[in-house]
Amino acid sequence: MSDVRQTAAFVFEEAIDETWSLRTELKQIYYTGQSDFQKVQVIETAAFGRTLVMDDKTQSAETDEKVYHESLVHPAMLSHPNPKTVFIGGGGEFATAREVLRHKSVEKVVMVDIDKVACDMCREHLPEWNDGAYEDPRFEVYYEDAKGWLENCGQTFDVIIMDICDPIEAGPGIALYFQEFYEFARTKALNQGGLLVTQSGCCGVTNFTECFTTIHSTLRSCFAKVHGYSAPIPSFGCSWGFNVAHHNPDLDLTSWTSDEVDAKIAERITGELKFLDGVSWHGVFGLPKMIRVGCEKEDRVMTKENPVFMY
Repeated sequence: MSDVRQTAAFVFEEAIDETWSLRTELKQIYYTGQSDFQKVQVIETAAFGRTLVMDDKTQSAETDEKVYHESLVHPAMLSHPNPKTVFIGGGGEFATAREVLRHKSVEKVVMVDIDKVACDMCREHLPEWNDGAYEDPRFEVYYEDAKGWLENCGQTFDVIIMDICDPIEAGPGIALYFQEFYEFARTKALNQGGLLVTQSGCCGVTNFTECFTTIHSTLRSCFAKVHGYSAPIPSFGCSWGFNVAHHNPDLDLTSWTSDEVDAKIAERITGELKFLDGVSWHGVFGLPKMIRVGCEKEDRVMTKENPVFMY
């Protein structure tokens, strides 16, 4: 008897923009609900495994979350000579904290996420994402508005990592992409020689102007140097952008050789990375020409009066 071919299935479909969407078989729904701030779901799909979805946008998926979190965390952390104190805005899966805590120099990590419901669901349904970070004595978590907490905490940090939801119009973290916030972070929240890195939305050749170049331009209006880069995140439907900003004119993240990157990783990080090494470092920082030109030409700056929203 021949195998029976499946011809029907429940599906998860996510719009990438107005013209196309990502579609995969939906295997299971572990949680779906509405917090005070956003719609929260934990599902499993055939293509990407367990997946965190917020406001109908994939935030983190089992198959490629390490690509995202290693890319977000380690370039900024390795660029600081001795990062001891780190602030994470957002980061509800606790995977950003997991990667930060792999750095041997780190003494204190503060994560502030406004949505306790989402964080609790991640701890319950995505426990591999935090991998013990929640219990690490160096780790603190507060369920508050990240912007308000940082502005009122009276503390400064070596590295600030913004692992927040995309800048969508109804999202809870849009103000964390504004020029006003970046200027505060540079002047009031970062230690001397500190760096800020933020996830920066779609960075494919067809959609990099949606918000990536604007975030890059906004950071450039506040910091002396901004390095844009991207990584392949299939569950997001395209390459994903990041921007790391600092005020050190002698620091050029694109000038390190592969051997230098590998040596820094071996010396400073506990355990083996799954995605990032000396070779892939040059891949993520090697943005296509049209995206580099787009960053150079971009003159939009995100402010409270002039926000830019992602689809």
